[in-house]
This record gives sequence, structure tokens and C-alpha cells, in this order.
Amino acid sequence: KNSIEEEEEGRLKVKVNSPAVDGKANKAVINLLAAYYGVRKSAVSIVKGEKSRDKVIEIAADPKTRK
Repeated sequence: KNSIEEEEEGRLKVKVNSPAVDGKANKAVINLLAAYYGVRKSAVSIVKGEKSRDKVIEIAADPKTRK
């Protein structure tokens, strides 16, 4: 089950079912966060940690990227 849990200091714990093979898990994280924040997938990017469990994510604040 895919889920997002809010933790302390603005951190989120994101769980996805997709395997960490060929970037599938990263894509699932991006899709889940885009839905959570109500933005397009293109507004969400992994800044650091593409091959790590801990990631730094950037979400564009440009109102044009909002759904």
C-alpha cells in the first residue's frame, strides 16, 4: 500500500509498493507526492538521493504548475 506519513520537522515518510528497479520506486514517489500536494508530476523532482532511501524532494511553487 502506498502511503505518506507526516513526521517532525517537515519530514514525510513515503511508502510505495513499486520495486527499486529501473527508477520505478522514484516514479511512484513522485506520483504519490504530486497527488498529495495537488501539483503536476513535472513540479516534483528528486534533488538528492535518487539511489538512496533518504531523498530530498523539491516541489515547484510556481502557480502555473498547479492543477
